Amino acid sequence: MLMGETTVTTLEGREAAVPHPVTAETRPGPLGRLRTPRRPRLWFEILLIAVSYWTYSLIRNAVPEQKAEALRNADWLWELEHHLGIAVEESINHTVNSVAWLIVGMNYYYATLHFIVTLGVLVWLYRSHPGRYAATRLVLFATTGVALVGYYLYPLAPPRLMTNGGFIDTVLVHDTWGSMASGDLKNMSNQYAAMPSMHIGWSVWSGLTIFALARIPWVRVLGLLYPTATLVVIVATANHFWLDAVGGLLCLAFGYTVARLWYGALPHALPRQPRTNPHPPTAAGARAGGCPPAAAGVNADQAPDEPRRPTEDGHPPARPRPTTHA
Repeated sequence: MLMGETTVTTLEGREAAVPHPVTAETRPGPLGRLRTPRRPRLWFEILLIAVSYWTYSLIRNAVPEQKAEALRNADWLWELEHHLGIAVEESINHTVNSVAWLIVGMNYYYATLHFIVTLGVLVWLYRSHPGRYAATRLVLFATTGVALVGYYLYPLAPPRLMTNGGFIDTVLVHDTWGSMASGDLKNMSNQYAAMPSMHIGWSVWSGLTIFALARIPWVRVLGLLYPTATLVVIVATANHFWLDAVGGLLCLAFGYTVARLWYGALPHALPRQPRTNPHPPTAAGARAGGCPPAAAGVNADQAPDEPRRPTEDGHPPARPRPTTHA
């Protein structure tokens, strides 16, 4: 008999050798560790989000304001929507603008909620779904990153800046505070970066995350209503065309694809809590006593829970004791 093998005496008197299980070393390399969800660190996340948004704003506003090309693209897009039969933005803009309290509320909604809700969802993920946080954050970052490419390649004027569009700039008309799209703050933001709409990209990201992970039914419904309301707002305030929203959805699809390829699953399918010990024990650890052999003490010919045949006197036989030979 070889050293390190355990023999088990069966009912028939035969001995079966059960070797210790040996697990190969499977510790991942640096890339594998990066692709393994871990518990996020608060200081790192705050720094990362702050630097990322600063970089996003810097690049977006550094894209040349190609006014002539942006206006031509807006005219072409407006004409395309007429051909598609979806060019109703002007009617919605004028109708909502006639209700002062409603359009003022929408102006403030447009200026603030995409920051508040997006950050709120990130905080909720950090606290309640740490195992899914990094993957969901990657979706957001990849979506925003590819949007910057769109701003550079396809400058587009919003409807409110079209020369002959007939749209109302609701921020100017109602002197609404807080929007960098019009008024005194317009020089701080690129006015011709309407395609794609990140109001839609971020709101659908927030809504899908809430719908997929929230447990309370009415909260999940709110998750779906939020991007729907955002779509109405961006059109009513004449900041975007319908097709700008389609561009935002395409960017979001790209973001989910990146996360799926990197983590091997969509964010909501990952474990809620990061695994504390995602790697199997090594053979040395098993021999050191960290994990006992899985098959030790188990009859090789008979499953542990298999009913034992009674003896002639009707009493069940005693379980055999394993014997070990050096």
